[in-house]
Amino acid sequence: MLALVDVLTCMAVAVASLVAMATGGRNSGRRKNKEVFLGENSKFKFGGRIDYKLKRQDSTKTLLIKSEQLLRIEEHDFALRPGFGGAAIPVGIDVQVESIDSISEVNMDFTMTLYLRHYWKDERLAFPSRNNLSRTFDSRLVKKIWVPDVFFVHSKRSFIHDTTMENIMLRVYPDGNILYSVRVTVTALCSMDFSSFPLDTQNCSLELESYAYNENDLMLYWKNGNDSLRTDEIVLSQFFIEHFHASSGLAFYSSTGWYNRLFINFILRRHIFFFMLQTYFPTMLMVVLSWVSFWIDRRAVPARVSLGITTVLTMSTIITGVSSSMPQVSYVKAVDIYLWTSFLFVFLSVIEYAAVNYCTTLEEMRKMKKGKIPSTFNASQAMAFDGCFHDNDIELTPFSRVAPTLTSDPLTTPAQTPDVRPAEGTRLRRQRSVRENVDLLVSNSYMIDSYSRLAFPLSYLLFNTIYWSLYS
Repeated sequence: MLALVDVLTCMAVAVASLVAMATGGRNSGRRKNKEVFLGENSKFKFGGRIDYKLKRQDSTKTLLIKSEQLLRIEEHDFALRPGFGGAAIPVGIDVQVESIDSISEVNMDFTMTLYLRHYWKDERLAFPSRNNLSRTFDSRLVKKIWVPDVFFVHSKRSFIHDTTMENIMLRVYPDGNILYSVRVTVTALCSMDFSSFPLDTQNCSLELESYAYNENDLMLYWKNGNDSLRTDEIVLSQFFIEHFHASSGLAFYSSTGWYNRLFINFILRRHIFFFMLQTYFPTMLMVVLSWVSFWIDRRAVPARVSLGITTVLTMSTIITGVSSSMPQVSYVKAVDIYLWTSFLFVFLSVIEYAAVNYCTTLEEMRKMKKGKIPSTFNASQAMAFDGCFHDNDIELTPFSRVAPTLTSDPLTTPAQTPDVRPAEGTRLRRQRSVRENVDLLVSNSYMIDSYSRLAFPLSYLLFNTIYWSLYS
């Protein structure tokens, strides 16, 4: 019996030893594996020592949370402006114009890309800092704090660039000063005056204003005065930028009160060379071309008529092309004055030939009535080619010089007029009447072309002198 008890005791001791050995082996394996893991992944340059607390924290994943805690965003109501209930918060503005993308005369607007920067102080975002360095954030934090609600007055379209991320920068300083910068493109209205187009100068402005806060809550101002507006080198195809300057003022709304408004003013002077090539030079050439008909024989009806009609149609095409690229304004532009005056010169050259042709025909009809045309003359055959009689087909006798007479009938021949000589010592001179001058032109229709060769160029030269002296 005693022997059986000893056997059972020995077996129990053996089982307990085995269990203890198995447990100790697993624990030692765990410690060894843990030491190997930490040894391979957590060794630092400071003698290979391991900071277990630092290992358990991932700073990249908690950076935004740290920033929000540092700025105490959750502790304040950022729906209210800084210093709510007190004096108006000053918000400084400065602008850097990157480019003027387009200027449209038809829509009367311009498109500008610029960097808009805001400066203000919000003590709610102040944070302690040993080295007094600022912290910079992107658009994700901007949505959680208060920012000025500046908008562009008279803007048609505007957007903040978002490639590759939204072009928004927020910089917070330890004392609560804030810099908020955005890159924006805006299309705004520009009231243009085209009375001197294309020799005009346009004055456009981009206006900034707070939408919700009037002057009692928010005060907009240029941070560095005139130096707050900076521009890159801007080159435009049709305009030369004469001047950029900043200004400020107040705007009144009957329902909400007075608001601070900032102006970005720039003066544009149009380049004339493009319009000289496309409009003025072709117009001048068409007018000069219409004068060629004055040197063509008045009997060459097809040549002179076709030349006159061609120049008239070309001038109509030029006028239509210029009008289609301009807004439909209710006043006369400088280019309209030049084009329509030139069109009038071309049109008068056609009318001039109509007068010459009519006077030539009338002259020959009178001679035919007086019997100076032979009976065997075929009038229809003579007029078949050009619509008028030919001098070489008609036996004409030269007109005698008309002596000044006192008769009222200008068609009275010299033989019918008595030869009345003035007394010695007297000098009588009578001016021709209008009817006599017209009769003289009818009798000598070639004189109309002779006078036109001189009158038309001189008149057009005088018009150009007056036009360019007034508008240039």
